[in-house]
Amino acid sequence: MNELSAIWPTFGLTLITPRLVLRPIQDADIPAAVGAALSGIHEPGRSPFSNPWTELPEDELGANMARWYWRCRAGMTPESWMLLLGIWHNDDFIGCQDLEAKNFASLKTVSTGSWLKKGAQGQGLGKEMRAAALSYAFDYLNAEVATSEAAIWNKQSLGVSASLGYEPNGIYRDQWGTDVGEVQRVRLTPESFIRPDWKLKVEGHETTANFLGM
Repeated sequence: MNELSAIWPTFGLTLITPRLVLRPIQDADIPAAVGAALSGIHEPGRSPFSNPWTELPEDELGANMARWYWRCRAGMTPESWMLLLGIWHNDDFIGCQDLEAKNFASLKTVSTGSWLKKGAQGQGLGKEMRAAALSYAFDYLNAEVATSEAAIWNKQSLGVSASLGYEPNGIYRDQWGTDVGEVQRVRLTPESFIRPDWKLKVEGHETTANFLGM
């Protein structure tokens, strides 16, 4: 076993779109991920995340991100898993696309979350990376439902969801940072998925699927 992917098979997974490469974040990628986050993701005080991790002091944010990557990786089992996919555009790390599931064997449901650095926003890359994750979930993992959510004011995220075919799935109130806000849930099925005009290329699926108990 000369490669880490032989021990941790998800590290061999790669999703390729016309403009992006998505693959699980490894330790060597963490500095690039931290650098992308520090370059800015949103306007100050307007966090799109219920846990405002991007507003941590600069000297704390990197360690907090590393803990999160390690925690998710350490807790990964067939019953509960999260693929933290780094996003590369022209060899530049620009963000992260999450694909998460619990009790997937029974529920066949995944949820998604993502972030994209400011310098990469406004180019359709956020939609492209989510379309990649959804294509992988529906066409390779045989998911039957995909869910997501965003603060009701986050028109950009909800717009991406609508453009991919998600339908509204209820509103609830939750703690959003230091405030309480309304959150819009959305839901997507393979039949309602508005597919991109390109076909996803996938490497390393079989070993990843076996590792996740599929």
